Amino acid sequence: MATRNDPSTVVEQRESRVAPPPMYQVVLLNDDYTPMEFVVIVLQKFFSMTRENATQVMFAVHREGRGVCGVYPRDLAATKVEQVSSFSRQHQHPLQCVMEEA
Repeated sequence: MATRNDPSTVVEQRESRVAPPPMYQVVLLNDDYTPMEFVVIVLQKFFSMTRENATQVMFAVHREGRGVCGVYPRDLAATKVEQVSSFSRQHQHPLQCVMEEA
């Protein structure tokens, strides 16, 4: 049995690489009831977008049926989804916000 000071013992150091955490897109889905201005407010409030960027994403939601608000680690993405969903319900809008693995 080799001991720590035994010269016949070879210790290899391996680089351990930790994979970055999976990232998730937070996505708003289009509906026929939520006002466009409310979507812009949500994007500014919860995703720190400028009015111009928020308007661009809002039009993507309107035209394409969905718009990406940002990409985050899972916990942060889930928090954003809950914040937007709660805020939308409080204001009686059916705006849907989901997260998808990026």
